[in-house]
This record gives sequence, C-alpha cells and structure tokens, in this order.
Amino acid sequence: MSALPPCPNCNSEYTYEDGALLICPECGHEWSAASSDDGNASIIRDSNGNPLADGDTVVVIKDLKIKGSSSVVKRGTKVKNIRLVDGDHDIDCRIDGIGQMGLKSEFVKKA
Repeated sequence: MSALPPCPNCNSEYTYEDGALLICPECGHEWSAASSDDGNASIIRDSNGNPLADGDTVVVIKDLKIKGSSSVVKRGTKVKNIRLVDGDHDIDCRIDGIGQMGLKSEFVKKA
C-alpha cells in the first residue's frame, strides 16, 4: 500500500485517492493532495507578491466602487489592522468614513 497522509480533520488513517483529491471515508472531508504536501494554509499575497498577515497596514492601488452604494474607495487609501479570511474577498477591514468592508488582496499593496 502507498503511504497516504492521515485526514487533517479527524486524523483517520483510512484516506484514499480519487483523482486529484484525497478523501476520508470516516468524516467525508476532501482535500487536495498538493495542499497536503505544504502542511500550511495558502499564503495570501498582495499585488506585488508580498505575503500579508493579520494586523498589517495596506494601501488600495485602484479606485474601488462599493456595490450598492455611490461611494468609492479612492486609490491611495490606507487601511490599518487588516484581518485575513478565507473566501472570495481575502481581507476584512474597517475603512474610515466607509465602515466594514471585504477587499481582495489583488487590489492592495503592503504599506
């Protein structure tokens, strides 16, 4: 038998391959075989390729329209104390004058 890594959710040793995915029959968790080699979650990077971390300060590199509003986040706006999250928008933050927002990391650079 080949040595497959245990399930990251329940540590079951009965994982199996299904195409490019590894699957745990006990808890039903599916994950990519490539991501199990890293052992680390994906690193979120800014537009220049610099890794971001919780609490960093970033600068918006492009005017961003706010959906459902006539407001705009102007280019050059400094956003302090960001929080990284999983999902479509990588960054949760609070912007002065606008409030809570989700930003994509491709539209910011590390300050």
